[in-house]
Amino acid sequence: QVQLAESGGGSVQSGGTLTLSCQGSRYNYCMGWFRQVSGEEREGVAVIEGDGNAYYADSVKGRFTISHDVAKNTVSLQMNNLKPEDAAMYYCVAASHYCGGPFSWRAPATYDSWGHGTQVTVSS
Repeated sequence: QVQLAESGGGSVQSGGTLTLSCQGSRYNYCMGWFRQVSGEEREGVAVIEGDGNAYYADSVKGRFTISHDVAKNTVSLQMNNLKPEDAAMYYCVAASHYCGGPFSWRAPATYDSWGHGTQVTVSS
């Protein structure tokens, strides 16, 4: 299993910006981010495959941008124009295979590894 270490969470006001980063212990074809609010199901936010193909939740399209450095096994999520509904624990995820195509990128079971999470708080 790959070890994933997240950083970059914090507290911002509505409309603010945060960038999350995740360092993987080895190469993963697909890396990305899920989030979870206490008492609710985990939600796929954005993932990116080794060829640069990216998937986004509709709720974050146009505001969040995912990027990766394949050589460094890192993935980042720039979150602009944050809204109170974006507040959650954000988890880095990784898979050794495609996240899309024959897989459902929104399904938690698609991913082999999960980080411990980093908290994002957005105040109105």
